[in-house]
Amino acid sequence: MSNLNGLEAEVLAAVTGAADLAALDEVRVSALGKKGRITDLMKTLGAMAPDERKAFGAAVNQVKDRIADAISARKATLEDEAMNARLAAERVDVTLPIAAQAAGRIHPVTQVTEECIEIFGAMGFALAEGPDIEDDEHNFTALNFPPGHPAREMHDTFFLPPNATGEKVLLRTHTSPVQIRTMKGKTPPIRVIAPGRTYRCDSDQTHTPMFHQIEALVIEKNIHMGHLKATIEHFAAAFFEVEQVKIRFRPSFFPFTEPSAEVDIGCARTKDAIRIGQGDDWLEIMGCGMVHPNVIRNCGLDPDEWQGFAFGMGLDRIAMLKYGIPDLRAFFESDLRWLRHYGFAALDLPTLGGGLSR
Repeated sequence: MSNLNGLEAEVLAAVTGAADLAALDEVRVSALGKKGRITDLMKTLGAMAPDERKAFGAAVNQVKDRIADAISARKATLEDEAMNARLAAERVDVTLPIAAQAAGRIHPVTQVTEECIEIFGAMGFALAEGPDIEDDEHNFTALNFPPGHPAREMHDTFFLPPNATGEKVLLRTHTSPVQIRTMKGKTPPIRVIAPGRTYRCDSDQTHTPMFHQIEALVIEKNIHMGHLKATIEHFAAAFFEVEQVKIRFRPSFFPFTEPSAEVDIGCARTKDAIRIGQGDDWLEIMGCGMVHPNVIRNCGLDPDEWQGFAFGMGLDRIAMLKYGIPDLRAFFESDLRWLRHYGFAALDLPTLGGGLSR
């Protein structure tokens, strides 16, 4: 028994002296493991007489229990000490400034849209919006595209299944339906712009199935082409941030305007860039014209009393021109590297007084 008492005292001393959990586990294995010293004593019971076996077995079990309790108590103490040490080492100084967070960027399309809204707003244009999913009446018929009109084939339309009433619906091919909705729902004079998403079955370096347009509409009395040209000149100079631009109208055809024209602005082309407001070259940026009498009539207005003009352009395209972006498809690829390069900071807000771009 004296040897057993000495073993107990030795193991308990080792438990108390264990500096960490790893050292404590070594003590446990050496005492209570499969080849431990207490386990070895239990293996000797089979060779003892019954009376001796009973007394010695009880004593060994008591020592085993006391050692196991001591190990558990020491383990709890060491775990508390380890947690306290970790908390002390990982303590946060709440008086320090917060770590810098990665700032988001404003997409070029959003920036250019806001720039256009700012410019046209200063000219008295209100903002108008309409649904992306349109009916045939607003997207085509009211805009002087009657059923079977060959110009419908130019639009590469995404048609959708008929709605609950059997009406043909589609993804709008232009933002012109907003003009129809505005003329039907508002009494002239009207001066609005309609930015938004549009959809056509087309995809290459300068075309995508979904893109952005902005259109302007003016309906008043005694409106003529001179008003149209002056409005476009003012917009182009303000948007491209130059003193003035040269404007050239080329005859064209759109079912909803008559006369119709493509608009070219003066520019200089170099190997790596296009300079707006310089040089003797030309660049097409939009289509325009006087609102067709049939369109005015389809909206319940008298074309002998009310006249107007309209023009529209691609927001993505003018963003490419202004900020030197070579490929339209990259606008929609969600590449953060591209957005960090071409995107805008949150404070790059467009104002006519403070400037529209960086």
